[in-house]
Amino acid sequence: MARKKYRYNSRSEAGGERSLQEYVFNVPQPQTSRQELLRLIRGGEDTYLELKVRLSNIERIAQEICALANTDGGTIIFGVDDQLRVAGVDNPDTVRDELSRICREDLMPPLLPLIDIVSFDNARSVVALDIESKRRPYRTKDGRFYLRFGAEKREATREELSIWLDEIRPLAYENLPVMGASEKDIDDMLLWTFARGFAGDAFDENQIPANYATGEFLKRDLLLAAGNRDEFTPTVAAILLFGKNDRVLSLVPRSGVTLTRFAGETSSGQVVEKIEIAGNLLTLYERIIGFIERYCDLWEERPKNFSTNGNSNSVAKARSKYHRRAVLEAVVNSLVHRDLAIRDVPTRVSVFDNSIEIGNPRRTNGFVPPAKYAIRYGVPQRLNTQTQAMFTSEAYGVENTHGGLPMILRESRLFSGKKTEVYTVSDEFRVKMFSR
Repeated sequence: MARKKYRYNSRSEAGGERSLQEYVFNVPQPQTSRQELLRLIRGGEDTYLELKVRLSNIERIAQEICALANTDGGTIIFGVDDQLRVAGVDNPDTVRDELSRICREDLMPPLLPLIDIVSFDNARSVVALDIESKRRPYRTKDGRFYLRFGAEKREATREELSIWLDEIRPLAYENLPVMGASEKDIDDMLLWTFARGFAGDAFDENQIPANYATGEFLKRDLLLAAGNRDEFTPTVAAILLFGKNDRVLSLVPRSGVTLTRFAGETSSGQVVEKIEIAGNLLTLYERIIGFIERYCDLWEERPKNFSTNGNSNSVAKARSKYHRRAVLEAVVNSLVHRDLAIRDVPTRVSVFDNSIEIGNPRRTNGFVPPAKYAIRYGVPQRLNTQTQAMFTSEAYGVENTHGGLPMILRESRLFSGKKTEVYTVSDEFRVKMFSR
């Protein structure tokens, strides 16, 4: 760690070519000194330093950059042999440009490095690539995550990646490749039914090659998979949208939903029914709506003569009534805007005698207080934009409601005469709609 701090705090003595920052933004940057560079080289490779003789095997270089970026940043120096001697590189400008391209095109998210060309008195030049860890996790374009331990790198395990993602705000969680998933985990019928919803426009079945498989379509057309050439790893969004029902929960462990019917008006009442459901988003949506309709009536509009108590002579209590579009939109929002990186906060739907409450995992830090008010006015605070776009497409098969939270608040209030409650607590976003 001390060497890494020395590296970043010692960029003061000029002595090299222009850095990438200066090259791109025309902003003068401090240069790496020869003395600092030699001191790093003499110490040999460690967790924060990688030495290369030349720039070759682009795929391997991308992995090395990914490992440093995911660990805690570091430096790769090109032009140093195995005996720690400065051999120099041919065409250092070309090396710099290729490193810039690798960081921009072969890593996700793209990485903006600091690249120095340092020349020595013997006319030899080395290229130093500094990597900072600002937007991790980074992955290679084939969907793999690497970490660095000592002078070696290795691929992150599924458990390490899961724990790691818990510590960050997962703005791009839906785009992460699902380790262990394959083409056989995709529901072909659901996927190609979605594709045919665009027949005549984006989708032309006559132009699809005979060997154009499911994985190829997900990767090239929908951007829902990662991999080089024949490799294929579906993303979280792909599994949620088009995964086989019996595989989704095992591949994306927090994707299930808890459905509960309570007797009374609070969660302290007796549990009438409680079930855990799993599957792709279409299945979850249909089962949630079916559960709600088992205990409630969903009406398109509020009738002019609305009896709140039903038949006054009846012993049985009348079923609760809700505005249909408001309930459907609330269910849609709960499924597509979940923060699935949060542990121990499941998506849940609770049906009471006088209300329906939907709770969703949503990281409190960074979301409130300003965002929780902005969404009431229709200002989007979406986490999973790709999932949301496909799930709400008519081609996916879910009834389209639109309107977001403002519509839910307005229609539910006009229907029931009671204001819908919206609040956040303990990394959970809750919407509570009251019955008429």
